Amino acid sequence: MAMADCDKGFSCNFMLLKPEEVKFLDLFRILFSSDIEQRKFVDSSEGSTEEYCFRRRWLMFISIIAQKFLLFVAKPFSWIGSVIEFMLNLLSVNRNLGVLLLNLLRGRMIMPDKTSAKFISFIGNLDKRVMLDSSIRYGDVRYFATLSMMASKAAYENRAHIETTVRDHWKMEYLGFYDYWNDYQGKATTQAFLLRDKNDDHDTIVVSFRGTEPFDADAWCSDFDISWYEIKGVGRIHGGFMKALGLQKNTGWPKDDNNPPPPRTEPLAYYAIKEILIKELTKNDGTKYVLTGHSLGGALAILFPAVAILHEEKLLLERLEGVYTFGQPRVGDGKFGEFMEKKLRDNGVRYFRFVYGNDIVPRLPYDDTALMFKHFGTCIYYNRHYIGKVVEEEPNKNYFSPLLAIPMMMNAWLELIRSFTIFYTKGPDYREGWFLKVFRVIGLVNPGVSAHSTQDYVNATRLGSSDVFLPPGDGTVAVSITSAS
Repeated sequence: MAMADCDKGFSCNFMLLKPEEVKFLDLFRILFSSDIEQRKFVDSSEGSTEEYCFRRRWLMFISIIAQKFLLFVAKPFSWIGSVIEFMLNLLSVNRNLGVLLLNLLRGRMIMPDKTSAKFISFIGNLDKRVMLDSSIRYGDVRYFATLSMMASKAAYENRAHIETTVRDHWKMEYLGFYDYWNDYQGKATTQAFLLRDKNDDHDTIVVSFRGTEPFDADAWCSDFDISWYEIKGVGRIHGGFMKALGLQKNTGWPKDDNNPPPPRTEPLAYYAIKEILIKELTKNDGTKYVLTGHSLGGALAILFPAVAILHEEKLLLERLEGVYTFGQPRVGDGKFGEFMEKKLRDNGVRYFRFVYGNDIVPRLPYDDTALMFKHFGTCIYYNRHYIGKVVEEEPNKNYFSPLLAIPMMMNAWLELIRSFTIFYTKGPDYREGWFLKVFRVIGLVNPGVSAHSTQDYVNATRLGSSDVFLPPGDGTVAVSITSAS
């Protein structure tokens, strides 16, 4: 059953979920009937109908339930997040709770301004560091990883905060922060910013995509959407992430976006960023660029070159220095992974996928016969001591393992204890505030949530060994596919 307003001619096979079309009875029929293609909330090609086994239908059920719940609570969810952010910033601008109460009594309470450079996001309040590690400079093999992670963290902030961070703290050129349109959600839900790191010996543009914000229902819907498109000769790709990057509802992935139809009010991420990059890259033959992002941002970062490959954008592929993602979910199937590894290798592009501890996001969507999603690229896995290893796949690849539940909770306890000691063992730059300590308490129940914090990824890129960045065969890379303690 096809949706008339969505041309999927760019794909040879597809399965798309439309949770807003699901009726109550239809929802439960998913579990007891395999005639999914007859339901108007599923749009599938003929080649995918035989795949609706019970396990796949169960995963579709979970995906739809999660998305419908998120759509239902979107407004209160956003309001709660805004209140929490406001209170955290209210405490911050008034220094602490004691001063806040005193200012309130005096009638001198300072109110936070959401558009100011001093306003910090929920993610930013978990880790307030804005300075780069001065000991890791250009030429160090860790340089792009540390810069990319800080850029990924900064992407969660508002425009003024990012601009101030890039210009005043990093002494780099700020190229802009942008909101991008999602044609399927009918609003601008994708964000990214660009900076230029230029010196006598290098000229690099960094494109940083914003990840999933804790109280952003639209972004979480993209994460839980298990829709997929299969492109002939390429493989199957996660539909939610493609939509966030700029997949067009009526035309798919045309090479150019010349005539945006209403009601679009903002540009599409891939096309707008491509235009900026081509303009800047043609000015100087020595200019290169890096793609990065944390969480959902990481998924968008690795899908960007995939679309560039489809469009045969030679300049974009030649000048791509590398892709650095942190806590990135799976974006496609095994065939897509093989396609991307070959194309990235042919174009000399290095792709590093960072995973910290028990972070749940890199372990989603499931890697099994029912969902077919698989990781690819160089995975660098860090344990709670920030010891990194190049691994074939992160340990406990699908997260939900009864046998590993107790070890994961024990590890979360040790991470909480570390919050109180790391200041003494690693120095003042690694001090953890009260808000992050409270967040780590959540990890005692669900270790995968607290392990997704940007704090641990920043620490890993700074404290981890540089050996993991060296090409295979140098004799210094410790390759292991076993779990680090």
